[in-house]
Amino acid sequence: MIPSKFIIAFLFFLCFGFSVTGQEDEDNTKEDEKEIAKTEEVTVVLDSTQLRKPIDPLSPSRAAFYSAVLPGLGQAYNKKYWKIPIVYAALGTGVYFYINNNNDYKKVRNAYKRRLAGFQDDEFQGRLTDDGLRQAQKTLRRNKELSLLITVGLYALNIIDANVDAHLLQYNVDDNLSFKPHYRINQFDNKGSVGLTMNFKLN
Repeated sequence: MIPSKFIIAFLFFLCFGFSVTGQEDEDNTKEDEKEIAKTEEVTVVLDSTQLRKPIDPLSPSRAAFYSAVLPGLGQAYNKKYWKIPIVYAALGTGVYFYINNNNDYKKVRNAYKRRLAGFQDDEFQGRLTDDGLRQAQKTLRRNKELSLLITVGLYALNIIDANVDAHLLQYNVDDNLSFKPHYRINQFDNKGSVGLTMNFKLN
């Protein structure tokens, strides 16, 4: 027969062991929760800093300078490569019309000079009178100047576009400021309405 003292000692040891184990499990659980909390905190901090890129105040000026040196280069700097063909197509069209109007203007002017010198011109003889040649010179000169003005304007627009794009790329857009479309049903006449809602949150 087992002595009662031995049974009491065994039960005491068993209870003490469970309490120690339970305490250790509780401590381990608290440590795990602290580690998880630290990990989540670090993750949140990293995410908030990575979402916002550092602002470069010289980036818009740099993009505009590149576009001024070579049209389309500022768009490449902003990584808007799809705009480069549009830039060259617009400038090429303006240059084409300027060259075409300039060549026609020279032809009409030379023909008019030949007539004033007493010679006949082979290209406009019988088609345009002297007054017609003078009027054609005025029209072609005006078209030539207009084509040049449009080409210069497109060149300036290319610079402005690169500058504005560089500004917008650094503009911070987050959930604090958002525009969301909405569709609502009017309860009185049962008709739908479409609109745009602006949400602004203060931290």
